[in-house]
Amino acid sequence: MKRKEVVSKAKVIVVKVGSGVLATPREGINRGIVEGIVEDICALRGEGREVVLVTSGAIACGMEALGIEIRPEDIVTKQAVAAIGQPILMDTYKRAFERFGVKVAQILLSKDDLIGDRKRFINTRNTFEALRIFRAVPIVNENDSVAVDEIKFGDNDTLSSYVAGLVGADLLVILSDIDGLYRGDPRSGGGSLIKEVSATDPILDRISRGKSRSFFGTGGILSKVEAVRRASSFGIPVVVANGKRKKVLLDVIEGKDVGTLVLPGKRLKGKKRWIGFYARAKGKIYVDHGAYSAIVQGGKSLLPGGIVKVEGEFDRGDVVFIVDPQGKPFAKGLTNYSSQELEKIKGKKTSELSRILGYKYRDEVIHRDDMVLLEH
Repeated sequence: MKRKEVVSKAKVIVVKVGSGVLATPREGINRGIVEGIVEDICALRGEGREVVLVTSGAIACGMEALGIEIRPEDIVTKQAVAAIGQPILMDTYKRAFERFGVKVAQILLSKDDLIGDRKRFINTRNTFEALRIFRAVPIVNENDSVAVDEIKFGDNDTLSSYVAGLVGADLLVILSDIDGLYRGDPRSGGGSLIKEVSATDPILDRISRGKSRSFFGTGGILSKVEAVRRASSFGIPVVVANGKRKKVLLDVIEGKDVGTLVLPGKRLKGKKRWIGFYARAKGKIYVDHGAYSAIVQGGKSLLPGGIVKVEGEFDRGDVVFIVDPQGKPFAKGLTNYSSQELEKIKGKKTSELSRILGYKYRDEVIHRDDMVLLEH
């Protein structure tokens, strides 16, 4: 597939900028890099494209303001430094965008804003839609100053992929301090740049075992590969490129031979996308070999007769994992029955449901239309 055919038609673009692009340990935030990226974004907006910016750099700005040269390790200090640095980072972007008469909006997210609660998910999505109407550029960062491990994305590669799915992006661009994905370690002079690859290519497994990480950043090669694969499951192509390259975003959209283009798989839409990636499972339903084969190979719904065990407490309409006979979750779906109801009807025929419960919602415990295989 020709690169230009994939990237040039993108109307909604999520751009992730890493700390390794924006900052150095001695000099702090590089305002020239920020201004160059902002200039590219404004040029893309001038072509009628929408851009969402996911940016790191709060801790780097805080370290610069405090005169700290060694990155803090304990979470409380990191949160305090991020709290000091976040307004500095936003002010840097605000001033850069003001040169082009463009308004910006700060959005600080934690995992709970996107994953688990559908109302919060929809409210967050509506905020992005409203900003689009106001022609403001959303500038997104993780809410590092208050987030704890349980509600953290962990790095902005992960966050950017979830945001790309949230806003229905046509392209995700991950700007790093390397030229793209390599077959070996580029920092030691090994390997060659991968120009184009499918998200299902096994080479990504080998790449993900690398351990590169910048001084300021929390992500590495593994987080980038995981983000690429998540975006691919949303049907979103990804370009990983060097953010220090001048006009890098314009070159990417023009289809020039820049960075690594990762081609996506089949696109999950709407409800299935939310079930597969954003919904938090409330429990588990264990199935027998027959039900497993019917779902995976036959594309069937889950019926009560194939259920052998129910774990957790959940209500009708909650999302649950479906677990194979080896104990491995292989699907997620919206259940039509609560855990208490399933304890009564597991292993039973659909014709028995009304007699056992006194009512019947549906024959299917989880309909195929409300189910996502985890491999997708």
